Amino acid sequence: MTQSQARTPKGERCRWCRRVLERRSGPGRPREFCSQRCRQWDWVSRQRAADLALGTDEIVISRVELDRLHDDLYMLACAVEDTDRDLAERAPLSNRELQAALDWLLQSARPLRDRELSAASPPPDKTS
Repeated sequence: MTQSQARTPKGERCRWCRRVLERRSGPGRPREFCSQRCRQWDWVSRQRAADLALGTDEIVISRVELDRLHDDLYMLACAVEDTDRDLAERAPLSNRELQAALDWLLQSARPLRDRELSAASPPPDKTS
């Protein structure tokens, strides 16, 4: 468990983008969104889900967005496998080799950490 996971209870993430929310003290309801933009996207997505008769556990994602996500997951899986193999076959690794493995893992994980899934754009209006 990382230090940030230990400090951040499960429910303290933005409902839309999943970023960690700042803790605030004082009266009022707990925050659900990190920004007005995320609150708006959440509302829009719920309206569109209702229009499409989707359940609360179903989403619509563009093929391009899904392909990018799969590509990033594949890169991370390859980095994990490479690192596992290096640690198993070439142990003990030098500090330079360990640093290279860690750099490869981080480089492969950053696109997923930085990814923001966007709401799918509505289909073009065919009434014109």
